[in-house]
Amino acid sequence: RQARRLAELWGQERDYVSPLEELRHPPQAPLTFVQGALDEGWILRLPPFPSTPYSSVHIFTDSEIFGWRRPQPRRPAHRRRVAPESYFSDLTPGDFVVHVEYGVGIFRGLVTRAMEGVEREYLLVEYGGSDRLYVPIHQADRLGRYIGAGDRPPRLSRLGTAGWQVVKARAKRAAEDVARELLELYAARELAAGHAFSPDEPWQAELEAAFPYFETGDQLRAIADVKADMERPRPMDRLICGDVGYGKTEVALRAAFKAVLDGRQVAVLVPTTILAQQHYATFRQRLASFPVEVEMLSRFRSRAEQRKILEKLLTGQVDIVIGTHRLLQKDIAFADLGLLVIDEEQRFGVTHKERLKRMRTEVDVLTMTATPIPRTLYMALAGVRDISTIETPPGERLPVTTCVGEYDTQLARRAILRELERGGQVFYVHNRVQTIETVRRRLERLVPEATFAVGHGQMRETSLERVMLRFVAGEIDVLVCTSIIESGLDIPNANTLIVERAERFGLAQLYQLRGRVGRGAQRAYAYFFHGRLARLMHEARQRLETIREATDLGAGYTIAMRDLEIRGAGDILGTRQSGHVAAVGFDLYIRLLARAVQELRAQREGQPLPPEPLGGIRIDLPIPVRLPEDYVPDVRLRLQMYRRLAELGSMSQIGGMEQELADRFGPLPRAALNLMYQLRLKALARDAGVGTIGVENSRLVLRSGGGDYPDRQRLQRILGERAVVNRRDVWLPLERGWREELVDVLKEMARATGG
Repeated sequence: RQARRLAELWGQERDYVSPLEELRHPPQAPLTFVQGALDEGWILRLPPFPSTPYSSVHIFTDSEIFGWRRPQPRRPAHRRRVAPESYFSDLTPGDFVVHVEYGVGIFRGLVTRAMEGVEREYLLVEYGGSDRLYVPIHQADRLGRYIGAGDRPPRLSRLGTAGWQVVKARAKRAAEDVARELLELYAARELAAGHAFSPDEPWQAELEAAFPYFETGDQLRAIADVKADMERPRPMDRLICGDVGYGKTEVALRAAFKAVLDGRQVAVLVPTTILAQQHYATFRQRLASFPVEVEMLSRFRSRAEQRKILEKLLTGQVDIVIGTHRLLQKDIAFADLGLLVIDEEQRFGVTHKERLKRMRTEVDVLTMTATPIPRTLYMALAGVRDISTIETPPGERLPVTTCVGEYDTQLARRAILRELERGGQVFYVHNRVQTIETVRRRLERLVPEATFAVGHGQMRETSLERVMLRFVAGEIDVLVCTSIIESGLDIPNANTLIVERAERFGLAQLYQLRGRVGRGAQRAYAYFFHGRLARLMHEARQRLETIREATDLGAGYTIAMRDLEIRGAGDILGTRQSGHVAAVGFDLYIRLLARAVQELRAQREGQPLPPEPLGGIRIDLPIPVRLPEDYVPDVRLRLQMYRRLAELGSMSQIGGMEQELADRFGPLPRAALNLMYQLRLKALARDAGVGTIGVENSRLVLRSGGGDYPDRQRLQRILGERAVVNRRDVWLPLERGWREELVDVLKEMARATGG
C-alpha cells in the first residue's frame, strides 16, 4: 500500500512509476518502488552489470521516508463498560437523595419491615424534622442521588408541606423552556441546506488501515455516526464525548480527511497553542503519505508566515488549518470551508461562542469534549442533540498503580529515578505558586541526575508554552507544576505523577491529575502524598481512600460524577439552569427535561403522549416482595438490581431481567418471584389507567391514575359480578386465586379503555 502511495505521489511531480511485486535483478530506472517488508534500509554496492549503469543501490523503507514506525498493535482486549447504574448502587447511608414526590432527604440504608405479617425491604430516607419515609424497593427509580451545584449541603424537605411541589414546579417550567429551545434549534438545523459529502473513497480506507491501534467499539460507532451525518444534506452538529486518550482526535482526523477528499477545507479550533501544536503534529504524521496540505495558525508563527497561510487559505492551497481563537478573527477567510472541528468548546469565551453559533448554520461542525456526559443527560437529549460517547478505554491502556501515604523523600527520589531509567518523564504537582521555585530547588538537590522546569498559570503564556513544548519534546525530565496540568496535553511518555499535599485537592481534581499519566501502553504510577495522617480531616481521608481504591479504567465516571456532571450540564444546557439543578438535584432535573422533550416532540409530530414511567404506580399487596439477603448477599449489588428492576418498562424487559437474575444468582426464591409478578402488574396497570393497587377492608382496590374511569357501565359489564366499578376505583374480592384474577381484570380493563 505504501509503495503504491509513494508511486502516486511521485507521479504527481513526474511520470507515474508502477510499484513492483519483487526485484530479481538490479534496477534499470533511477527510481524503483517495491512492495515488501523491511525494518530498515541499506546501501548495496553493485559489481559491474551490463544491464544497469549504477554502481550502488540505496534502499529506503517507508518508516525512514515518513519518519515514523507503525507500532505493533496489541490484540484488542475486552473492556467492561462502567455500569451506568453503579453510581446509584454506590449510595451509602448519609448520602443526600431526592424522591420525585417528597423531595430532598438523607438515605439511611436498606431496611426490612414486617407489615401485617409480611416481610418487605425498603429504602429508608430521613427528612426535615426527623420525618421518615420507607420507599418500597419496586419504587427505587423514584429515588436518585442528590447532585447540586456546589459543596453546600441542600436544605432537607419536610413531609406533608407544599414547599417541595413549588420548587419542583419551578424547575419543571425551566426544563420545558430548555426543551423548547433545543427542539427549535434542532428543527432549524433539519431545514437548513448543507453539503452532502460523498461516500468513502479508496484513499479513506487506506488512511484508516494505517491507524496504528485497534479501534474500540465506541470509537467505530462514533466514526460511523460522523460519516453518516456528513453524507446527509444538512449541516452536521455532533458532539463527541470521551476521556483524553480515548481516540477522539482520530475520529476528527478521519472526518477532516473525508471533507478534504470532497474538495472542502477544514478548520480545527483548539483552546491553547500547545494543543494546536500537538494536533498539528498528529495530523501531519497521519496524513504524510497523502497530498494534503496541513497548516497551523498560532503565535508561534511569525506575522509574515501568518500572512502567507491566510493567502493560501483564501486560494484553497491549504486543506486543513489548525489553530486557536486566531481562527475566529475577522481577517480569516476560506476558499471553501466544509468542516469545523472544535476541541473543548466550553473553554472559549462568550464572543467566540457567538461566532461559532453562527458558523453552525453554515458548515458541518464536530465538537469534542473530555467532560463526561451523564447517561441520564445523554438519554434526555436523544433526538434533539447529536451525541456520540466513547466510554471504552483503548485496548493497550493499563490501570494506573496508585500509592497514597505521608510524604516520603526517598520514595519520591526512587519514583523519579525509576521513571527516568525507562526513558520516561514525571509530573510533580505542587499547587502553591509562591513556593514552587523552592520546591524545584529542593528536588534538584534530591535528584541531581534529572533536569527540572517549572510551569504554572501565573507565568507569561509564551514562557509557559515554551516550557510545555520542551517537556513534550523530551528535553525536560520532571515538570514541577501546579494543577494547570489537570486537563490538557496528552503526553504518552509521562508515566509517573507525584502530588504533594494531596489532601488539599477535590476528588475530581485528583482523578483528573491521575488521568495525565498512563496514556500509552506502559504501566503508569501515581503517588499522592499527604500531611500527617492524624491531622487529616475525615472528608480528606475519604477522598484519598477513594482515589486509592478506584483504579479501574473508567472509574472516573463514578469518582468525578459530583463535579463533572454539573460541568457537563452547564456546557450543554447553559449556566442559567444551574439554580434549578441545585434546587431539585441533577438527577430529577434531567428526568424533568427528558419528559419535557418527549411531550413537546409528541405534540409537534401529532403523536400520542408517551406513557408515564411505571415508577409512579403504587402497589401494596399482602405478599413478601424482595431479593432476599441469602439470594443477593451484597448490599450494593442488591441496590443496583432494585434500581434496574424499577426502571423496567415492558413485559419483554421484565422477562429478560428475570432470566438474567436466574443466570447470575440461580433459581428465583418466592419473594423474588413475587417481585417480578408485581412488576408485571405495574406494566398492566399503566395500560389500564390504574395508579394504585392495594388492599382495603379485606378487598382488592384498583384506583384510577387520573380522573374518572371512562364508560363505567361498559366496564362493569365486561368485568361482571366479580368486580364493583365506581367512579375512580374498582373493587375485587381478596379470595383464593386472587393473583391470577387480578392479572385478568387488568388485561380486561386495558382492552376496555384502549390501553
